[in-house]
Amino acid sequence: MTQQVPQVPPTETVLAGVRNFRDVGGLPTTDGRRTAFGRLYRSGHLAHATAEDAAFLGGLGLHTIFDFRHSADHRLDGYDVELAGVRNISIPLSDPADGAEFWRLVGDGNIEQLRSVLADGQGVDRMLRMYRATIEERTAEHSRVLHALAEDSVPALMHCAAGKDRAGLSIAVALLAVDVEKEAIEEDYLKSNDLHRRYAVKRSDTTEAGMSPEVLELLDPLFGARPAYLAAAFAAIEENWGTTDRYLSEGLGVSPETRDRLRERLLDRG
Repeated sequence: MTQQVPQVPPTETVLAGVRNFRDVGGLPTTDGRRTAFGRLYRSGHLAHATAEDAAFLGGLGLHTIFDFRHSADHRLDGYDVELAGVRNISIPLSDPADGAEFWRLVGDGNIEQLRSVLADGQGVDRMLRMYRATIEERTAEHSRVLHALAEDSVPALMHCAAGKDRAGLSIAVALLAVDVEKEAIEEDYLKSNDLHRRYAVKRSDTTEAGMSPEVLELLDPLFGARPAYLAAAFAAIEENWGTTDRYLSEGLGVSPETRDRLRERLLDRG
């Protein structure tokens, strides 16, 4: 049975060791309903959660945590802290070998190397391609997430490393499945740009030169949430399947009955 929770916005909680945490409640749907609070959460990774963070997360009544990171992420940041009684599901949404050299340059490269891979719009183009590819090539993974949510996985927390791209797209797909307005999906997505949410840039060279304004400007497309990125994902749905409904039914194999169960679990009672 879906857990009953108060239908009022919770006080926003800023966690000490977990970036970009938020409740995805209160978003309007196309038929006048709203996503329920206390059902679906999103964040960055939980590897650095403090004891207080873990206690807070453990008090949410979570059923499942979806981790969209891959093995390279785990080597960099570590594995999530364990929360008693919570199921953890690992669903990597990118190949750890994909762009390994690129990400090495992001972390270790000098300014000339960074310019060679990020200047003149290359960083933005890379992100646009990644968003499109995640929609087009990760249909099995997104199908698995939606079916799990419909079956027994709510309340759920979805995260990747920063909680912006892979988790952001998975949250967007779940919200599309329950008819949340695209403008509301974008508004929630862009909250990842808030200073207290934004993922910290990690560089081996932490000197003034290594973290210069030009370096940070070059890296910004990779670490920021931009409307164009989410628009690219929505465009990929339209270009490949025509409509959101066909994407969900043909691309992800989500039946009308499964979408009804998702609405029951993720939306308010109307």
